[in-house]
Amino acid sequence: MYYAGIDVSKYKHDCFIQTNFGDVINAGFSFANTAQGFGLLQAELEKYGTGNIRIGLEATGNYGINLKLFLEKIGFDFMEINPLLISKHIRSNTLRKTKTDKLDARAIADYVASKEYRQHPTAFYPRFALKQLTRLRSSLVKGRSRYLIQLTNVLDCIFPEFKSLFNNKFSVTALYILANYPSPDAIANMNSRSYDILRRKSRGHFSMDKFIRLKSLAKDTVGVFSECHRIELETLLNLHSQIDAKIEELEIRITEIITELNPPTLSIKGIGAVSAAIIVSEFGDFSRFDSPNKMLSFAGLEPGHFQSGTTEYKGRMVKRGSSHLRNALMNCARAIRLHNETFAVYFRKKMAEGKPYDVATSHVAKKLVRLIYALETKGIMFDPEALR
Repeated sequence: MYYAGIDVSKYKHDCFIQTNFGDVINAGFSFANTAQGFGLLQAELEKYGTGNIRIGLEATGNYGINLKLFLEKIGFDFMEINPLLISKHIRSNTLRKTKTDKLDARAIADYVASKEYRQHPTAFYPRFALKQLTRLRSSLVKGRSRYLIQLTNVLDCIFPEFKSLFNNKFSVTALYILANYPSPDAIANMNSRSYDILRRKSRGHFSMDKFIRLKSLAKDTVGVFSECHRIELETLLNLHSQIDAKIEELEIRITEIITELNPPTLSIKGIGAVSAAIIVSEFGDFSRFDSPNKMLSFAGLEPGHFQSGTTEYKGRMVKRGSSHLRNALMNCARAIRLHNETFAVYFRKKMAEGKPYDVATSHVAKKLVRLIYALETKGIMFDPEALR
């Protein structure tokens, strides 16, 4: 058996090939991140045959995606490795601090030869696409929140009483009012036709009493409206509207992909399409986890553990790994209690033990991860009657 290690970088990659006995077959060669460079790699790999060589490369995000797709296309499987594991492997074999791309490639080949080979799943692109799209959505959601904060700052100057009528939230109705009646004077002069539109926008929740109170507050506001405030308000509302539309487009595409994949995680009531997409794409290949505890560690949900001599204690959640994944699991843990009695009882049990709300929720998230591990590794859909 032959073992190839590929050190991935932005413009070129380095490859080293050895046997399982450590005999060097190819002492290392570089190939460009181009079609010609990939052709050189293909010519070298085909000397050994698709079933006789195991390939390892570090998980390097965008830099390695084209290479992974190319290897899959030409029929070679590969193993993706956490760079931290390679770094620890190098330190365990030498005290020298010499580091080059060719040495890293050799270390990767040696790591693959010495560890259990876990082939990266084929047709991984849909999950990669989900990861990219869900992370982009998360970034846009944060941007939308920043615009709303800026919008609040402007309102504090021109009409500070406005948000008190909407429970300090920017509802669809509130945003419509600001977009069409940007000044306190315009709001104070709204008529019955304006109310009919607002009532329809709010689906009947915006009452006549609230309409009259809003006009009264606008008439007597302590805020000051000027041209610069109008420009700020208009700009922020336009940006918010644009980013909101893009988030909706992304959510539609994410839902299409995750529905087509139809993973067992999606069958759990309380986990929506977007949340399921985040969980599935961030965890990736579930078969690489030997136990649910390793999934908890990957998500950063496990508690810190310290032991020295006679002193031993468990600390707070370590919060390592993907924050997108961790936030999605915590949000799902809050939602699943509303749909499943077992999780609701478990949450109340933790609260009765004196756990704070967030800590009790984190315990529910851990139980949820154990459920996801069982479903995904066994390839079965969720059955609430079988849950214990």
